[in-house]
Amino acid sequence: MLTMKTLTRQFDIVEYQRGEFVISTDRARLDLDMIHSFLTKCYWAKGITRELVAKSIEHSLCFGIYHESGEKLPRLAKSVRLGPHQVGFARVISDFATVAYLGDVFVLESHRGQGLSKWMMECIMQHPTLQGLRRWILLTRDAHGICSRFGFTAVKSPERYMELHRPDVYEVLQTKSGKS
Repeated sequence: MLTMKTLTRQFDIVEYQRGEFVISTDRARLDLDMIHSFLTKCYWAKGITRELVAKSIEHSLCFGIYHESGEKLPRLAKSVRLGPHQVGFARVISDFATVAYLGDVFVLESHRGQGLSKWMMECIMQHPTLQGLRRWILLTRDAHGICSRFGFTAVKSPERYMELHRPDVYEVLQTKSGKS
């Protein structure tokens, strides 16, 4: 008989480095404010609350991209430098045996055009815990090109797929909780 010891799964931290950038699965490094700020404005999670973003992270295998160059802050004194800061994010929801859903994938506009999205996809697809899955799922409006490089295709049998899609759920939840 299987018993549930904990609700959230703990993962070994995996890190990859390329030049001034690091991709890490260490949740402690995630910048929740940056992630929420991006997601609440994007087309797929518009209006999502910070609390829901935190809950989604808690129940996912997350990948953060960090710029570790110590680059100078624009328009400030030369001596002011940033420490490592997050510039990208993705999360995987999975049973880690048969299927995975890839979501909330983004790189900040200021860091696009450097191959970071492709590198993050490579790191996700080679992560040891995600090997041997029968099916990967993702939804995208505009990233078909990069996803197809990793074997993703249009759904072969759309008549077999069903969904319950509530695009206004975040606004409805905020209205019910009085946060509108």
